[in-house]
Amino acid sequence: MTEGARRRRRGGPAPAVEEERTVRRAAAAASIGNVAEWYDFGLFSYLAAVVLNRVFYPEAGEWSSVLILGTFAAAFVVRPLGGFVFGPLGDRIGRTRVLAFTVLLMTVATLALGLVPSHGTIGVAAPLLVLLIRMLQGFSAGGEYTGALTLIAEYAPDRRRGFFGSWLEFGTLTGYTLGAGACGTVIALLPEDDLLAWGWRIPFLLALPLGIAGIYLRMRLEDTPAFRQLMERSPALASMPYRRAMQILLTRYRGPALVAGGLVVAWNVTNYVLTNYMPTYLTSTLPRNGEDGASGATAGAMQVAVMAFMLCVILGIGRLSDRIGRKPILMTASLALVVLGLPAVWLVRGGLPGQVVGLLIMGSILVCFAAVCPSTLPAQFPTMVRYGGLGVVFNLFVSIFAGTAPTIIETAVTTTGNLDWPGYYLMAAGAVGVVSVFFLRETAGTPLAGAAPLTSSADLPPPPLSPEGVPLEQPRDERRH
Repeated sequence: MTEGARRRRRGGPAPAVEEERTVRRAAAAASIGNVAEWYDFGLFSYLAAVVLNRVFYPEAGEWSSVLILGTFAAAFVVRPLGGFVFGPLGDRIGRTRVLAFTVLLMTVATLALGLVPSHGTIGVAAPLLVLLIRMLQGFSAGGEYTGALTLIAEYAPDRRRGFFGSWLEFGTLTGYTLGAGACGTVIALLPEDDLLAWGWRIPFLLALPLGIAGIYLRMRLEDTPAFRQLMERSPALASMPYRRAMQILLTRYRGPALVAGGLVVAWNVTNYVLTNYMPTYLTSTLPRNGEDGASGATAGAMQVAVMAFMLCVILGIGRLSDRIGRKPILMTASLALVVLGLPAVWLVRGGLPGQVVGLLIMGSILVCFAAVCPSTLPAQFPTMVRYGGLGVVFNLFVSIFAGTAPTIIETAVTTTGNLDWPGYYLMAAGAVGVVSVFFLRETAGTPLAGAAPLTSSADLPPPPLSPEGVPLEQPRDERRH
């Protein structure tokens, strides 16, 4: 039994009650916005080594893969800046308005990326424009994901935060899957000359309807119960200086911030090795080194298959974390990285059957982090600095240790000729995860720090009926407040 369940049995203050349909609408707004955001962000991953290196770096030879992955990594240089700007802003003016803007910014940047002329048309200006747009995408992503984490965690009932949090990553995986599917389709259907000339632009232009849907849903949503409670208790916090917010984070929540950062490293190194580096590894790195690789279409199909598997199990793992706690699942995933990280890479080097199994191992480990971290990370910070704290910690650790992983790994492989570097990276990330989970405080079933206990109308017993069968009015402390 989790600590939250024990506390409920002992009794405590009456929880705030949110309408179930509102909770579900909030989950949809966060998830669909995340679909749009990560469809946009993921397109670059899937097209990088197959098409974009040839469109924007046609004269770089074997270093074209390193250069295009460096352009991908450039987004992570400015991602912390997005966290520093959007996080504290979301703690002041609310979560929903900031999140609507981040989706708008990402959509505009992705459309612009699909319209950039090739190197053959404008020369070196082409990769420079791509670099600028990637940095704009990184700035948007710095506020998007941590804001969505905050939104869905603050709307989710305490007893089901793991389940609703897993919907956020369901949206992320859906976005990546749509991106991989769109890229794989144009690669498979178009002749190479058409693909390089104009076909690669189609997936980027398809970002517009997804972005519009995300903006619409978020603009219609009221701010979170936790944020409304905070503003009712302490409206002056809306004008709290940024320096004061960071001081609170660094002095009072330094330990939880480091634990959260370690989880971010384990989770996102696995994520970017699988979703960003493996397409390059399969289509470019292995064939260049005399190993069995895969065509762009085959690599894309395997990625879609792994993502589809993760989509099938992620909600069940999130629900399981509400029953047994977050720590057992996160520790299992971290230990699996240490033990299976290198063997998974060896399998990827063993032809098509091994590639499928190796990618499935990585996907199985990743889905454990993806299902549980969205409900775990926001619980490490109180309401008044939750968005800002997540924005700073998440983006710093992602940018320094995870987003740069594909570029560092490819550089190491190109320099040394050792194809095991992805496995070494996964093992190191797993070790960081083990230490972080050891110091993690279990939060399953407990209220968020700085917020009243929260439940949903669906979790309440049915109201008593009068002799005529009419529902009687509920006591005031059981109504939504």
